[in-house]
Amino acid sequence: MIACSRPVVPAAAIGLLLLALGSGARGAQPADPAVLSLECLDADAALLRVHEPIRFRLSINREFVRPENRHEARLWLDVTGPSGRMLRFPAFYHQPHRFVSRPEAGRDREWVYPMGPAEWRARFAPLEPGRHRAVARFIGEDGDVLSPAVELDCAPPHGPGGVRVSDRDPRFLERDDGRPFFPIGHNLAFVARGQYLDTTRLDGVLERMAGNGANCARVWVCCEDWALALEARKSAWARSWDWNPPFDFAPGRGAYADPAPCVVLGGTRTNATLSPTHAVALESATRYELTALVQSEKDGTLEIDRGGRPFGAPARSSKARAWERWNHRFTTGTNEWWLGDLTLRATGPGRVWIRQLSLRSADGGPELLGEADPSRPARGLYDQRDSCLLDWLVERAARHGIRLQLCLLTRDHYMGDLSDPASAAYTQAVDDAKNLLQYAVARWGSSPAILGWEYFNEIDPGKPLDRFHRELGAFLARIDPYHRLRTTSAWGPAPAHWVHPDLDVAELHWYLRPAWGPLWRDEVQAVLDRTALLRQHAPHRPALLAEFGLADDRWGRSPHMERDRDGVHFHNSLWASAFAGLSGTALFWWWETLDAMDACRHYRPLARFVDEIPFLAATLQPVTATTPVRQCRVLAWQAANAADGWIVHPDAAWHRQVVEGRPPPRVDDDRLVLTGLEAGDYEIRWFDPWQGEFAGPPSRAQAADRLEVAIRPFTRDIAFRLRRQP
Repeated sequence: MIACSRPVVPAAAIGLLLLALGSGARGAQPADPAVLSLECLDADAALLRVHEPIRFRLSINREFVRPENRHEARLWLDVTGPSGRMLRFPAFYHQPHRFVSRPEAGRDREWVYPMGPAEWRARFAPLEPGRHRAVARFIGEDGDVLSPAVELDCAPPHGPGGVRVSDRDPRFLERDDGRPFFPIGHNLAFVARGQYLDTTRLDGVLERMAGNGANCARVWVCCEDWALALEARKSAWARSWDWNPPFDFAPGRGAYADPAPCVVLGGTRTNATLSPTHAVALESATRYELTALVQSEKDGTLEIDRGGRPFGAPARSSKARAWERWNHRFTTGTNEWWLGDLTLRATGPGRVWIRQLSLRSADGGPELLGEADPSRPARGLYDQRDSCLLDWLVERAARHGIRLQLCLLTRDHYMGDLSDPASAAYTQAVDDAKNLLQYAVARWGSSPAILGWEYFNEIDPGKPLDRFHRELGAFLARIDPYHRLRTTSAWGPAPAHWVHPDLDVAELHWYLRPAWGPLWRDEVQAVLDRTALLRQHAPHRPALLAEFGLADDRWGRSPHMERDRDGVHFHNSLWASAFAGLSGTALFWWWETLDAMDACRHYRPLARFVDEIPFLAATLQPVTATTPVRQCRVLAWQAANAADGWIVHPDAAWHRQVVEGRPPPRVDDDRLVLTGLEAGDYEIRWFDPWQGEFAGPPSRAQAADRLEVAIRPFTRDIAFRLRRQP
């Protein structure tokens, strides 16, 4: 049995994880399946492989008040591999949900419904082939309890595995199989907007990205109440951008006194519409019960409407200021799948207080109106519906070969507490962040689709976050056996973040806006300028422009995007960022507009070209130059005996083509000049960045430090691959 009430985590519980991780020396009680059991949900799979997640169900005869809190529910999965190496994986609380397309208001909608009881799960991906032995462990106050063991045979991998910082060149990333990983993709931040999901459309976006060579996406799971958010203030009574819920404290008396807030109606605010952040799904032809505790002043009455019709009998307390239980049972009709909005109204001169508003099936299934609780915490509670959506997204991304950078923590619920590292509020914020990180590691960390954990989206760069990064970095080093990448972002340049030893990737967000003057009109120069800033502070680690795009001065989508039908600004920024010295391409922001523009087609040529760049096999250096005749810009990665680069005409910038209407001229009389090459004979192949094909026969040239060769005629831009011949 698992209790589902979840108070906020007490600060006094901090530090118990260290005890948990060091419990190997403690005595363990004999395995007893009646106390703790372990079941592999993939045991019947035809083949279990290295790097591929394996799912387990844990059962324990113990109740937890806060099942998602690591200090109380200390459940782990211990896995010993064939080499004798033992790894410990945290378990996680899980309420299964079912996703089905259902008709609603004349169109099909995504119906998401909790299925069955909540349970404990664990996931791990083998790191070596052979026989593995798994045991569930509960770390108790009086010693550990172990489950009977489960043994599994795992085959060698057939995929590239996860992604890490390369030991050969820490400026770049590499896969577990040793091949370089050069991120190409864009943001998919708000994967679920409004009250309904659209997984079919989202799956199509991932398919189009992968089909054109993209390999990564940045996803927010911290969107509070307008999209996917694992941990956030979600309320059925108000929204974050207009927060004015009808909350107050009831007077109460005796055993009914309650220090928690409740809903109050009457006086100047007589009604409120119960509108959760997601459409509340129901099963058809099923009996439900809506219950509440109601307290009213004299002549105060609560009425509830559903769809403009009375929903249950009016409610009032028979004694003034005494809580009384109200309930209404109803049965859904055939093909009735949604609750819709409920309107609560106080009639009469007296006020009405409502608390413990609850909707469950009559047989006592999962709570369906958790967002109606005025005491619902902003931190420490993880939305199970959104967690199941993220399960789906991670699985689909893995199938498409897309790596996800997950932005985890809802900034505005933490930032105010991160001002004084010596304060209790700061300590609690660190502890709450660790709790969410452990949940993320437990639930999604075993998937090779996870590129990394991004703590915040655009936190204040002036906040004193050294302690925060140090403690979270050390914590992840202990609990994340896959060592997924760690990063964070700020709303401005953050050199302290870019060089922090407990972060892995330097990340900058920047947009082409009119306020930037020449940089707004010239996307290539803008990418070079921002890359120089990043590399000035972080020369020896991965660095990315993790948000980029064409914007107005209020940070909205630029109206010029629709006029740029060829995606010139997108194409040029991709190629410029691939050769400016970054560790991947700029990740554009307006993914829905990009999808509508069929902009993913621009990934295919670039992905094909960069796939053969030896990022880890040679000490590449970014070089920039101009051609001697037309002053075309040359951006390249160059080694002693090779170079891969991109040449773009100065009139090919987006503003000149889209706004000024000046198409660039054909270039047929220019030359490429490179210096610093070993002496020898070189072959140069020319590549069309728009068509994605090598064009014409290779060129030949000799170098003795300096190489000069005629450029194949082109319009707008052309790429080249230079290799010294044996």
